[in-house]
Amino acid sequence: MNSSNISSSFLVRVRAGTYLLVAIGVLMLVAPQVVYPLFLIKILCFVLFAAAFNLVLGYAGLLSFGHAAFFGGAAYIAAHAAKVWHFPFELAVLSGTVFAACLGFVFGALAIRRHGIYLAMITLALAQMVYFLAVQMPFTGGEDGIQAVPRGYLLGVIDLRSITSMYYTVLGGTVIGLVIIWRAVNSPFGHILSAIRENETRVTSLGLKPERYKLIAFTLSAALSGFAGSMKAIAFQLASLVDVTWHMSGEVILMTLLGGMGTLIGPIVGASLVVGLEHFLSTSGLPITFIIGLFFVVCVMMFRRGVFGELKLLLERRRG
Repeated sequence: MNSSNISSSFLVRVRAGTYLLVAIGVLMLVAPQVVYPLFLIKILCFVLFAAAFNLVLGYAGLLSFGHAAFFGGAAYIAAHAAKVWHFPFELAVLSGTVFAACLGFVFGALAIRRHGIYLAMITLALAQMVYFLAVQMPFTGGEDGIQAVPRGYLLGVIDLRSITSMYYTVLGGTVIGLVIIWRAVNSPFGHILSAIRENETRVTSLGLKPERYKLIAFTLSAALSGFAGSMKAIAFQLASLVDVTWHMSGEVILMTLLGGMGTLIGPIVGASLVVGLEHFLSTSGLPITFIIGLFFVVCVMMFRRGVFGELKLLLERRRG
């Protein structure tokens, strides 16, 4: 294939990606007119959570079973800051995000020197410590959680008690988070992460320190997970144990694998599918966990690269 064909193929992919992003953007802007905004807010929060997790799994090759600690822990901090400390919306979300970043740095420093199942077990054990702290500490409210969290005002002007205003605020926050992830994976830093995932020994032989890059990726992923959890807690006016259990860590892994890890659109697809299934099955009387598990098994058998990953491969083969 000559250079002109390569250039034209690249331009086609860029245009297709641009058209897809524009279509998604327009759809999300008009979606509150058709779908209940609080349901859309939940999807957006989990989209950002899955995309943040995909940064360490899909690009750095780090399987973490502890990301619920960042998502749920930040939710508690943001809810407490908004309700007890009377922080405005921006500072409450920032408090949760900073807490998650610091926690991610500590977790990463302890875990990234291990590989595979050992890294997964260390992150799971650390996350369970956070869960037990959430159960025992007085400010978390135990099994009741932190309820009636005030939403406040955005920039002191926009009343977030309006569900539509809250939706567009979360939409803007999600877009900012996704842009940060996109910029990270399309930078030299992201290319080094991919190289570490493929062959860490070779990266070391080039004079680079893989642990440093993995720790940065882990911390960034934790911060963005906390950002998503903070927005969810304030939007739903609740921080509870559900968001900090190991089940939540497993759920975000499911979302990432289902959509297609190592892609930017995959976690969006996976999170939307899982949250949508949970929502529509909740009133059906069917066992939700069993149905989602069965759906996951079928998708893994039929779509080895995830739903979006297989679709992307099919389109590339047709263009080829």
